[in-house]
Amino acid sequence: MKRHLRSVLLVAGVASLSALQAQAQDKPVLNTAPPGPPVTTPRTVEPTPVPATPEPAPAPTPEPTYNAPTAPAPQPTPDAPSGLNFPNRATTKEGGAEDQPPSKKFLYANFGLGYASSGGLNQFNASISPAIGFRLSSKFAIGPGISYAYSSYSLDNNARSAGFALNRQGDKSINSSSLGIKAFAQYIVYKEFFVHAEYEVTNAQLIDFDTNNGYYKYNRTIATPLAGIGYRSYLGEKAAADIVALYNFDNSILNSLYPGLVIRFSFLFNIGK
Repeated sequence: MKRHLRSVLLVAGVASLSALQAQAQDKPVLNTAPPGPPVTTPRTVEPTPVPATPEPAPAPTPEPTYNAPTAPAPQPTPDAPSGLNFPNRATTKEGGAEDQPPSKKFLYANFGLGYASSGGLNQFNASISPAIGFRLSSKFAIGPGISYAYSSYSLDNNARSAGFALNRQGDKSINSSSLGIKAFAQYIVYKEFFVHAEYEVTNAQLIDFDTNNGYYKYNRTIATPLAGIGYRSYLGEKAAADIVALYNFDNSILNSLYPGLVIRFSFLFNIGK
């Protein structure tokens, strides 16, 4: 009887344990773990823009090549046998010596230098003579002017080395100043070349010699004829520069204002129409 009762109790216990296990499985299990970090929403990542591929530049169109023409070599002409022109010949052709001049009147400023030596006496001369010119034609001009001359007389080196003086006063040099009036004429012969002539009347200071006193200075009115040739270089339509070589036809060193050869540098300025 007891054996059957144990068997019944054992079966009932097994059945009760199975029921408890089934309930335990059906009951929700509580989360006893500590809370974690808050859930974050993932950040949207913008795509990196891809740079546009540049379009290739169009290839440059090659320019046509050509050979520059070579300037012909100068050829001889009747006016220039060597093929080369004198300086400023083009300017002359455009309104200078051979064509119609740009004006009828011009100012003419002359600066002269001269030197002479005779009988142990030296003469140095410097002069300035402004004038106004009138063109009677494209080649021929005349005009009046004034002149100023400075002269210095001295003994040559041998006389000075020997201790000689010009006079009893012991002067080593005598200086003089002279003022006068003049008239000139000028004719253009060829291109930039011209002939020039002057006649000058001057109240001059000259020197003379006395056997008792030596050299001394005195005043005298003299006439000086000059003539020669010149070359003109044009500085545009309004101005020109001349160099002139003149010969003094009355060139006695004691009775003349200028030595035998006078070199003048002149400037010409056109005025008016």
